[in-house]
Amino acid sequence: LLNINVGGKLFQIACKVLARYPITRLGKLALYTDPEKKLQLCDDYLVQKNEYFFDRDPSIFHYIFHFYRSGVLWVMDEMCPSNFVEEIEYWGIHLKYSQRCCRILFEEKQDELSEYLKIEKELEAELEPLESGAQFDGKFLGRFRKMVWNLIENPYSSVPAKIIAVMSSFFVLISIVGMTLSTVEEMKNKTGKMWMEQMEMICAIFFTSEYLMRLISSSSFKNFLRAAFNAIDLVAILPFYIQILFENLDDGDMQYHEELHKVENVSKLGKVLKLIKLMRIFRILKLARHSTGLRAFSFTMRQCYQQVCCLLLFIAMGVFTFSALIHSVEHDVPGTDFTSIPCAWWWAAVSLSTVGYGDTVPDTILGRMVAFVCISFGIILNGMPISILYNKFSDYYAKLKAHEMSQ
Repeated sequence: LLNINVGGKLFQIACKVLARYPITRLGKLALYTDPEKKLQLCDDYLVQKNEYFFDRDPSIFHYIFHFYRSGVLWVMDEMCPSNFVEEIEYWGIHLKYSQRCCRILFEEKQDELSEYLKIEKELEAELEPLESGAQFDGKFLGRFRKMVWNLIENPYSSVPAKIIAVMSSFFVLISIVGMTLSTVEEMKNKTGKMWMEQMEMICAIFFTSEYLMRLISSSSFKNFLRAAFNAIDLVAILPFYIQILFENLDDGDMQYHEELHKVENVSKLGKVLKLIKLMRIFRILKLARHSTGLRAFSFTMRQCYQQVCCLLLFIAMGVFTFSALIHSVEHDVPGTDFTSIPCAWWWAAVSLSTVGYGDTVPDTILGRMVAFVCISFGIILNGMPISILYNKFSDYYAKLKAHEMSQ
């Protein structure tokens, strides 16, 4: 018998049993005759009791002990997967010796734990800034840049930093309200336009100052440009300056071109300016910098992209399938809107989403049966991912809020 002391608990195993598994740690211990090689396999050796001591977990070694006696490795649900894998790797035992049912459940639990740890790490990185205050030590104007960085990136560092964070959200809302009011007919007079232009100029000055402060306090210009939030900040201020540039170009054309060319240029520049002004709507994305809910939503979409892509694939398949079916049964009806399969795509998309505008409807009984199946399929299809997305969103939001509070 081989006397084995694991964490203070004694086990006795026949050397003949251990020799059946020569590549394991205890199998080598039973087969080796050189005392020096044996001592390399254990942590200590008690000469008086002839015991080989191992400073390992005795509770898990019960399953190792059972494996040598029966040839089957038990895997219990209450075990920590990481700890169990570490222990069996130390003893030189492979997971293949366990039963297939236990091994499948264990690998699923191991994958769940790995995914959980990965998500926890990404959630913590979601709240942590790309840079830290320590990166400015020893750099040019390091103390000043660190102060600016705390004002812009760390709203909990001081009262002025919190005020700047609140002002940033306030100016975003003011800018969106101003863009909305500029489309109201009563605000298109001279006074209204003047107020809207002044409001836009004030917002653009604040956003520009904020962007420059972030640029000054950045330790790496390359990382600054690659950051998603900084790209959003740049998109928020570009329309204002591009609009000024095009308006100046417009004035130059008015002076040096003929009347016909002037009209054409004004028309072209007007369309471009409308598109540029529409880009201001992206300023609302700046709220994600200070909103835990928007960050949680964005994180949920990134984590659930496979489910979302699968949903879009099913919708596309449904649109193509039901548009072909409705065209085949409705194309002979006089005055029908289903003149071709592409024309039926809109109807299929609206029906699958259960919106049902009613602008295009089938007239025949077979067409209505196809419509009923299409709507039923849409209800089932839309109901599948909602619970998954909502549960993950609420979970991620709670974790982000907890990380934010702990910081």
